[in-house]
Formats: sequence, C-alpha cells, structure tokens
Amino acid sequence: MSNFIINQNWRYATKKFDAAKKISTEDLNTLKEAIRLSSSSFGLQLYKVIIVENPELRAKLLPASYGQTQVVDASHLFVFAAQTTVDDSDVDGYIKNVSETREIPEAALTGYGDYMKGAIKTKSEEAKKIWNSKQTYLALANLLNAAAELKIDITPMEGFDPEQYNEILGLNKLNLTASVIATVGYRHEEDATQHHKKVRKSNEELFITL
Repeated sequence: MSNFIINQNWRYATKKFDAAKKISTEDLNTLKEAIRLSSSSFGLQLYKVIIVENPELRAKLLPASYGQTQVVDASHLFVFAAQTTVDDSDVDGYIKNVSETREIPEAALTGYGDYMKGAIKTKSEEAKKIWNSKQTYLALANLLNAAAELKIDITPMEGFDPEQYNEILGLNKLNLTASVIATVGYRHEEDATQHHKKVRKSNEELFITL
C-alpha cells in the first residue's frame, strides 16, 4: 500500500484539538506552499487564504462557527475566501505572471488571454461567484493531502456563517467572501473519533467504468 493511501487512512476530521500543540514555522510554510501550488481553472487562483492565528479574533469567530471549538483550539485557522468578482484585470495579471515566469513576451500570450476573457464573459455574475468558490475547494484538497503527509490534523468545515466571517475579517472590503474553512493542528488524546474506523462506500458502489 502506498504512503499516500496510508496517510489518507490516518487522517480524519478532528473533533477535538490539543490547544497546547502548535504547527512549526517550517511545516506551516510547507502547507502554504501546497496551497500555492494547487490547480485552479486557467491557473487564475481567484481567491485568498486568510490564516488566523490571533486568539482574540478566533474567539470572535467562534459564534459564527456555531460554537465548534476546533476554531479556537486548533493551532491555525485557514479561511479560504473567493473573489466576489472576476474581470479582465484578473486575466491580465495572470498573463503578466506567465510572461515573467516563463520569459515569454506578453504579446505572444495575447490570444490565450483573449480566449480566457471571452470564456469568463459568457458566465453570469452568479455563475462567476460559484466558479470562484469551487476553486477554493481545489486548494483545500491540497491542504488536506499535505497535512496528512506531515501527520498534521485538519478539519474542513462548511458549518459557519460566511456573512459574519466576512464582517469580522473585513473581507467585503477586499472583494472577497468566505467559502470554506479548515482548522489545522494536532488531535487531542481525548478525541475518541480518532479511533473510529473510516466509513466509505465500496469501490463497487462508488465507481462506474464505461
């Protein structure tokens, strides 16, 4: 069995974190790099990731998280916030980055940039918001897998009030909206769920080969 599968069996949605245990700077940087390297549609990465360490700020977020104590007990709280809009300037910024990174003249990328702009303009404003939000889940997946590799516990959470998060973290002013969050740290020895067998559908139930 590969180490990846072993790590996936090890990980679980931690219900109780050990508040005394903190992620090292080195491991935190690895997790951030895993997120940075995530795939995204067109490579645009239309989101920001807010890493909340401040205990007072996290205490304010606790009621907006329906009282789930992982938010205050975990070493770090990751808030994936999608852009509320997307326009030509996002594409232009990406094209500029491609040009500088790959040492290609921007003029040679004009056609690709125009193609992306055209594809985005066909989407309604609501479709753009949904599309942007979906990109955060790709980044979350990389965080989940990287954390398992490092034997760091993580709980992805949709159980929170995005509007309250936006207000508390000032995301509205940044053209962002909270999409999904993850509490990251180390499981408490008293968390009984770590001993539960992982329950998933069988291959026969889950996969369809055509």
